[in-house]
Amino acid sequence: MNMKDSLSERATLEGIHGMLLAGEPHLALRRELSALLSPSNTLDQFCVKHARFRPGHKLRANFDAYLRAENGSKKTVRAMEATWRAPKEREKENDKDKTKDKAKHAVDIGGILEEAIRRGVAAPFQQLVADLPALGVRVQISPLDAHFPQLVRLSDPIYVHEMLARVYSAGNASTSDALSSRYEVQCIRYRPGRRHVLRYDPIDNTERGTVFAKAYAGDNAERSYLVAKMVAAWLKLNGKGVTSLEPLAYLPEDSVVLYPRLLGESLSQYLQRPHADKEQKLKSIGVALRAIHDLPPQVIGSLKPHDLLAEIKQVNRSIFHLPTLLPAAGSIVAAMLERAKEINEKLPGESPVFTHGDFISEHIWATPNGLVLIDFDNCFLADPALDIGKLLADLHLLYANYNLAGVEEAQDAFLSGYCPGTPPERLVRARLYEAIKLAKMAGRRVYVFEADWASRTERLIDRAQGLLNDLELALGLRTRPSSLHQSLDRFEEGNQIV
Repeated sequence: MNMKDSLSERATLEGIHGMLLAGEPHLALRRELSALLSPSNTLDQFCVKHARFRPGHKLRANFDAYLRAENGSKKTVRAMEATWRAPKEREKENDKDKTKDKAKHAVDIGGILEEAIRRGVAAPFQQLVADLPALGVRVQISPLDAHFPQLVRLSDPIYVHEMLARVYSAGNASTSDALSSRYEVQCIRYRPGRRHVLRYDPIDNTERGTVFAKAYAGDNAERSYLVAKMVAAWLKLNGKGVTSLEPLAYLPEDSVVLYPRLLGESLSQYLQRPHADKEQKLKSIGVALRAIHDLPPQVIGSLKPHDLLAEIKQVNRSIFHLPTLLPAAGSIVAAMLERAKEINEKLPGESPVFTHGDFISEHIWATPNGLVLIDFDNCFLADPALDIGKLLADLHLLYANYNLAGVEEAQDAFLSGYCPGTPPERLVRARLYEAIKLAKMAGRRVYVFEADWASRTERLIDRAQGLLNDLELALGLRTRPSSLHQSLDRFEEGNQIV
């Protein structure tokens, strides 16, 4: 299958794997990346970490490149992003470029690359961006991003030391003696045009002082900083032992928010092992979420509204690849979303509140000092049922990923902490969000390059549909449940070639 077909509605998993894992397109990309390196360095490994496929549009993937120098020095890792675009999408991009000041655009990229070379953060690459028409792909390498020019200096260890010295001397950190003389910089999330996260590890004091930097576009950094500070203050008073991570500083000149390192593990890691206090921790999480929902929205200020229809739009974007790669499953989710709209119209609503927006086990940490919530960047003015349903769905995904028993017990423990005094209809709507959030996770958090992608995706959609069936039964809207496998049978019967 040629590149045009591999990105079209006729795409197959084999074609995608050929670009991301081991096929000739992947090998050709490796060769091109190797050519961007200085002669004394080699590309040792090239591993995909994240991928999103939109048939007929593009395949975007994030890689970690492991580099080795001839002198045998420590292997280094660089984050990069590769975007394959369908021919019609490339034509659209060319048309957009014609309407811009192309000279200015070239100077912007050239200036950023020049600064990266001057600061020594481009090496061992000689170029940080490459358009490869023969392969239909564009590659960007950290720290290059025309939308985030500050990423270059935020990746420079010398600048990092100077920046942190200013932060500590201004008294913005609780440990004024935490400043290191040297820092190692690691890009742990590189999403050009969208978001970036950097990790700063002190070289001469590895036990303490690690700082995380989240770079933002526009005024989003200030907003995120203020929200994080306000939520932290609120939970200190109302979280009953559960707190949230408070930022160290906001630096407007760099549009960046700095956070201290959390010592501990995420709830997703914690739940994979037996713990005597597991039930109590889940209950405490419910108590903390209820406290978040009781935070007066006006304290936060202007918040983006979000409702079930907006959520369904997001689900549709997340499952855009299913009709091509798993047609039956895609049809099932589409039908589920229509049913969800109908159910929602029959349910009583309530006034929207401040919501976390991305309340999952990765954003809840078990630390020596107790449970800590993180990452309020996606907060909304929304139905509180959204946060409840998302964690319920996330627990389904977590327990399925690691073949753990007891997901219902974990959910019940969480709900027991949240529920006292909660309107019953909120929990009904939470179960609706649980079903569609799980379908969304099947599309977004199971990656097409994983060997068992199809089977895991189908199982999660089967479970999501079962949750929706159960809700309809409880509400008297359905008399007989169905499963994905029954639906698959009907789909195959209706699409037989006669």
